[in-house]
Amino acid sequence: MQAKIIVELPSKKVDKEFIYNIPLYLDIKIGSIAKVPFGNRLIEGFVLDIGIFPTEYTLKEIDSIVNRDVLNTELIELGKYISKTTISSLSSAYQSMLPKGIKASIKNKVSTSKKRYMVLNQDINIINNYIDNNRRYIKQVNILNEVINNNKVLVPRLDSSINALLNKDLIKLVYEEEYRYKVESFNSNKKITLSLEQEKVINTIKEDMDKYNTYLLYGVTGSGKTEVYVELVKECVRQGKQAIVLVPEIGLTEQIVSRFKIGLERIEIESNIEGERKVNIAVLHSGLSEGERYDEYRMIKEENVDVVIGTRSAIFAPLKNIGIIVIDEEQSTSYKQDCNPRYHARDVAIWRGKWHKCPVVLGSATPSLESFARAGNGVYRLVTMLKRAGSAKLPVVTVVDMKKEAKRGNFILSEKLVQNMKDVIARGKQVMLLLNRRGYSSAFICRDCSHTEKCPNCDITLTYHKSSNRFSCHYCGFSKVRDGICSKCGSDNVMDYGIGTERLVEEVERLIDRARVVRMDLDTTGRKGSHQRIIRQFDSGVYNVLVGTQMIAKGLDFPNVVLVGVISADSSLNVPDFRSSERTFELLTQVSGRSGRGVDAGEVIVQSFDTGHYSLEYARRQDYVGFYREEMKMRKVLKYSPYYYIVVVSVLSKDYKEGMREARKVGGYLRSKLDGEAIVLGPAMANVFKMNNVYRYKCTVKYRKSDKLLEVLTFIDGIYRDNVRVSIEVDVGPSRM
Repeated sequence: MQAKIIVELPSKKVDKEFIYNIPLYLDIKIGSIAKVPFGNRLIEGFVLDIGIFPTEYTLKEIDSIVNRDVLNTELIELGKYISKTTISSLSSAYQSMLPKGIKASIKNKVSTSKKRYMVLNQDINIINNYIDNNRRYIKQVNILNEVINNNKVLVPRLDSSINALLNKDLIKLVYEEEYRYKVESFNSNKKITLSLEQEKVINTIKEDMDKYNTYLLYGVTGSGKTEVYVELVKECVRQGKQAIVLVPEIGLTEQIVSRFKIGLERIEIESNIEGERKVNIAVLHSGLSEGERYDEYRMIKEENVDVVIGTRSAIFAPLKNIGIIVIDEEQSTSYKQDCNPRYHARDVAIWRGKWHKCPVVLGSATPSLESFARAGNGVYRLVTMLKRAGSAKLPVVTVVDMKKEAKRGNFILSEKLVQNMKDVIARGKQVMLLLNRRGYSSAFICRDCSHTEKCPNCDITLTYHKSSNRFSCHYCGFSKVRDGICSKCGSDNVMDYGIGTERLVEEVERLIDRARVVRMDLDTTGRKGSHQRIIRQFDSGVYNVLVGTQMIAKGLDFPNVVLVGVISADSSLNVPDFRSSERTFELLTQVSGRSGRGVDAGEVIVQSFDTGHYSLEYARRQDYVGFYREEMKMRKVLKYSPYYYIVVVSVLSKDYKEGMREARKVGGYLRSKLDGEAIVLGPAMANVFKMNNVYRYKCTVKYRKSDKLLEVLTFIDGIYRDNVRVSIEVDVGPSRM
């Protein structure tokens, strides 16, 4: 027998199946990871097929099996789909589906975690007799009594008393596997009463639980989308099926897992086993340790899980009987992978929904324009919830003109926001402040020569982080100590320009005496468990002000928050991206939705220098449909998504002249091969022209029905895949330009 194997090598030349003989002694399955000879070395690869494959070549034998049955038939086919639609290698598609501990070509694979226990090794009468006759051995007697009372006792370390009992065969050691991840639940005594809107949505989707449909659940912030997800998943599990629930941020997993644990605490399972059983939930996200991720994945693989909750990569959970897939905040850019293979979790979810013939639910208060357009065209089924759950009302939104505030000397916090924060804190309530820029200042400028400190590796200014007194590049990681001297002219007449979350915290503490401030951004959430710790502390009232970047804008539910402030609301409008207005509207609407989710009315204060922009006005009115209509007019005129599909082909080189030369070739080839409906722009310099000492050019392709596009892109990718001087990146449907 023979096996077809795809090996893990980046070269285009080996992005194909190789045939190997299977030794008689080797028990091998499709989907396993095997070690095979390749050239003069052993490498790992995925077994995609087994059979008799005639060939004129002398075949080598498989050396060994590394991991058995890693990919099932569905995931093998899914990998082919991802490889084709993202213009990436097949092996990279498979690698993206797996946790690090079981991936091919990972040297230090993760092993299971086991704990050591001692248990009785003799009849209880023999044990009692020993205790009666050896009471002078106090420690041994205590150990035996403890084991008798508890059946087993954890043994962190061996000592002389335990060794003595082992030598006498009175006890023995057993090893039990331990799952390393444990979810700490939020306390919730909140009784859920479904609204008529919620019940209508639930019943609509329940009617089609046994067939594929993609539903777009458009529900205003606070309308109770999570409760809808819980009820749908409950129905799925009752039918003996499994569910996947995706969230956009790591920080949201603990809250939503707790909500699901409460909702799914014990439900009746329609299976061969009568009665009730506990529903098992697995969690998958990058904040877990390698060991925790390995455990969770293996638990899923062993079919001990009913519900998988996690971020983007959780969509690859190897469930065999999926009954529903939910993507919360479906518009989030975090669902798009930013390196090869550049898949979108939403596309993968729809593919898996079709495979399992189950519904896919996309939920959001601010759906992506693409999704809302598909719902309008009947591709998705639209279901809506336009009222907040219970008695809660949408918050009142006020826009403050910072041009006027600046004349009064208020550059960071407006008088209105400061006064309202003082009032809210005095009432014992909480505040959230959004500033989508971390660090202390965004630029360091010399007043004498106008020099700014820039990254030597990237085409951007360095961000100052006061806590470490260092300048940092948020692209390549370069950093250096700030000495207060201009590196160009040596002057100490320097100033900070722009504000980040660090400086905002400093300003809040300066102006508001009773403020207890906690910051949540990439700098404060780098350590394991930090997301959950900050959320728990704020939720319990340890802090009354939460300052954060966009990671605080979506999904979080704090009933005591009655005021949300948005700092520099218009900063995202200046980004050179056709989605900048959509991103601004989404961010403002989402963070506004964190206010007034309890019994008290909520308020939102938006600070902006560009108060007249339509995205701010529609966000102030919480009018998604109005914004959608306005933005679609612009997209149609400019021929952008969803009217046109977008592909960005980036050309990368350490030599900027060579990069430009090859970029011109790529642009010319695209124009010559694509039909008349495709529009090719560029090449042009990327928004960040130099990144980590690599120059970046881009060609943008707009197309509607170009059947040849994937073929042309695949051909171009093949040309440059083995080029060591120039490389290309193909991004189909980029989340950012």
